[in-house]
Amino acid sequence: MAATSACVETPPSTDMSFKKALAVASPLTLHIVAECPVTKARACDLKLPHCVVSTPVFMPVGTQGTMKGITADQLDALGCQICLGNTYHLGMRPGPDLIEKANGLHGFMNWKNNLLTDSGGFQMVSLVELSEVTEEGVTFKSPYDGKTILLSPEKSIAIQNSLGSDIMMQLDDVVSSTVTGPRVEEAMQRSIRWLDRCIAANSNPHKQNLFAIIQGGLNAGLRKTCLDEMTKRDVPGFAIGGLSGGEEKDDFWRMVTLSTDHLPREKPRYLMGVGYAVDLVVCVALGCDMFDCVFPTRTARFGSALVPWGSLQVKHKQYAKDFKPIDPDCRCPTCKRHSRAYLHALFKSDTAAMHHITIHNIAYQLNLMRSVRQSIVQGRFPDFIRAFMRRMFPSREQYPSWAVDALASVNITLE
Repeated sequence: MAATSACVETPPSTDMSFKKALAVASPLTLHIVAECPVTKARACDLKLPHCVVSTPVFMPVGTQGTMKGITADQLDALGCQICLGNTYHLGMRPGPDLIEKANGLHGFMNWKNNLLTDSGGFQMVSLVELSEVTEEGVTFKSPYDGKTILLSPEKSIAIQNSLGSDIMMQLDDVVSSTVTGPRVEEAMQRSIRWLDRCIAANSNPHKQNLFAIIQGGLNAGLRKTCLDEMTKRDVPGFAIGGLSGGEEKDDFWRMVTLSTDHLPREKPRYLMGVGYAVDLVVCVALGCDMFDCVFPTRTARFGSALVPWGSLQVKHKQYAKDFKPIDPDCRCPTCKRHSRAYLHALFKSDTAAMHHITIHNIAYQLNLMRSVRQSIVQGRFPDFIRAFMRRMFPSREQYPSWAVDALASVNITLE
């Protein structure tokens, strides 16, 4: 499908407030600490209202003001500088009014570091049977009480203003990455129009950063059109959306690198919904700074612990008498205190096992990103990638072909 070449203009009714919003200085600064001379990877300091975030960074997902299986204090102790909240679910219950009375989501969940809230748009895909999209917004049938609710760009921003997050996401028109045809272009063009409405609706531009979300599916022409239009808006940061939804990995990485090729160097780049270790490392090489995914917490609830060689299934019988920690090289509280045998036994009778594995999995993701950053700063990122892949896969023949091709595109040849 060919991309449209028509420019999308700001609706006249929002023009003045749109320009006024853009004139406000962003409460975000990005300092590029180091750039890999071989790949597109970079290490940055992202200054946000609550603390500085060291990138590349993985952001754990706390859908309803909490990480499942871990407390805010434990998350802070692991060194987490930013985590996520879900606008749709928090907006439904307990509701923005109550959270605003608690001094925002920071006060409500007792979290002193940064928060990013999504827009609620992803629920267009995850709750597609309960939603209908029009130019006005997304009409949802509540999964809680069956009531019909309209989530417009203005309503999404109003909820996020009440939540008080450091980074807010625009409401975008989200379609599954496997969808093709006219609906993809419709969603991309609508996302541009909705971005302007979100900018105009933001009542706290001096405190809260609004990120645009690049759409366009797997169509390079549509992605480029969206990039060209959205980068005309002087928003504090950009996200790459509409991926990690079941598309082929060859298509995935090509859309990622196309996006980073055209996103501003001086703004943060957030790849949404990516959390597998190989994906994180490869997409850092392709130029991404920020990532999020429910994967490490969700997989922990099934007894799967993340390790440098893939995953370790503590429920398996082979670990019943294994007194080593999950990962002998890991210094997280779980690995310092508990054996595989203990976790194996606990998993059969107590949900505390999920708690311990969740702590380990988040620690693994955060430590992986710290190691990636350190290798970029020290000028050895290509060597880090090669060592990472050798440990993750028993043989060169098992390297995912998409990862080999993606890394080759940024001058990394795997032995």
